[in-house]
Amino acid sequence: MIMQKLQRPDLFSLEKYAEVRDDFRRRVIAHKKNRRVPLGPMAALYFEDRLTMQYQVQEMLRIERIFEASGIQEELDAYNPLIPDGSNWKATFMVEVPDEDERRRRLAELIGIEDKVWVRVEGFEPVFAIADEDLERDTGDKTSSVHFLRFELSPGMVEAARAGAALAAGVAHENYSHQLDPLPENIRASLVADLD
Repeated sequence: MIMQKLQRPDLFSLEKYAEVRDDFRRRVIAHKKNRRVPLGPMAALYFEDRLTMQYQVQEMLRIERIFEASGIQEELDAYNPLIPDGSNWKATFMVEVPDEDERRRRLAELIGIEDKVWVRVEGFEPVFAIADEDLERDTGDKTSSVHFLRFELSPGMVEAARAGAALAAGVAHENYSHQLDPLPENIRASLVADLD
């Protein structure tokens, strides 16, 4: 069963969201703990799914006070592509450097890093990300600190992951190379759920 995209009836109204936001936020934060993959000291993958995208849409509607149907649809159109399709994982890749000067320097060294991020199902070759399908995020002199990635899996990879194969993730850029192998079981189980 492919993970369903969000539609307007799936969303809380602004009034209802104000009532349920604290509980919903706690639920999402707990859920996200099983979907963050640290890659070395300054990068991480945040694997997205229907719940994380619902939270993102709800927060955007709340912040922007959007209640018109067309505005709601625009947000759904922006965030639905980040919901996995059953044969892939979708993630936000973030370079996390708090100091602005240091971040600027590091981003200049990491041009093209988004194309060097990979996931691997045990027994298979790594799958490198298809990055930033919405828009180009590199400039000539630096990369962005945020990239949107899709990892497209073969049917054999999906089957092996469902059957319990270990998962790994990493980045193999000439100026930044780190991996987490294997992924902890709580993360592995959460990602396998995306493949149903």
